Amino acid sequence: MNKSNEENPFVPEPARIVRKYDLSDDVRFFQIRFVDMEKALSMRYLPGQFMMLSIAGAGEAPFSISSTPSRPGLLEFCVREVGEVTRALFRLKENSIVGIRGPYGNGFPLDKIKGNNLIIVVGGLGAAPLRSLLLYALDNRDNFGNVYLLHGARTPSDMLFKEEFLELKERDDLQCLLSVDKDPTGDWPCYVAKVTKLFKYVKNVNVAKTYAAVCGPPVMYKFVIEKLVKLGIPKHQILMTLERRMKCGIGKCGHCVVGHTYTCIDGPVFTYWDVTNMRELI
Repeated sequence: MNKSNEENPFVPEPARIVRKYDLSDDVRFFQIRFVDMEKALSMRYLPGQFMMLSIAGAGEAPFSISSTPSRPGLLEFCVREVGEVTRALFRLKENSIVGIRGPYGNGFPLDKIKGNNLIIVVGGLGAAPLRSLLLYALDNRDNFGNVYLLHGARTPSDMLFKEEFLELKERDDLQCLLSVDKDPTGDWPCYVAKVTKLFKYVKNVNVAKTYAAVCGPPVMYKFVIEKLVKLGIPKHQILMTLERRMKCGIGKCGHCVVGHTYTCIDGPVFTYWDVTNMRELI
């Protein structure tokens, strides 16, 4: 990193789009590498953290990191086309240059989660940050107990990373439970049900030694949290990532403030205990 970047956290580093492809009708996957290869290989971050991506003439926006720090070199992002910045990003071709700054946020507390069971509950675009945590756990499998993935989507075509997660079902060291609300084609090989229905397959869990990570649309949290609390998982071991509130990434714009909490600085990962004392976070 050059001196100007150290003095000014708003200055982005140039990075190149290495690969991109569609995950659904409005969500695209991007692999991005810093132009400076030394920086690309030395980049350090935690699952759950985010980066700010900027495009000349369009602005910048925060995006959760979908890759895992256990596989250095490339940063991966799962982006929905919803505004000016994302529309500009979607127009770029492979090998185009974008700006990146970060990482920001607190990420998932790996030191606390290691040695425990891990339940990952995903809905919709929540696959973006939780894929990072899942891949990290699988790359460091001996450091975790039982690992469960509960992934829900509206239809098979809406499920992000569908083929990747279907392949995970073949693993013996992971319980991978995939569901869709509706199956228009009748070809879906897994469950047709709400993601909360998958909890009946999570059995004989030592809840005192279990962490849960949740991310999805706001409407999902209430029902998933109810299931986790009923299972007996302590509130401080239920983790949620709420990056959808963020804008500038370093607590200057005030867009993400709830009470005295800055989502981009104090989060985006919060415990359920945090949320019970500040429900406006969801």
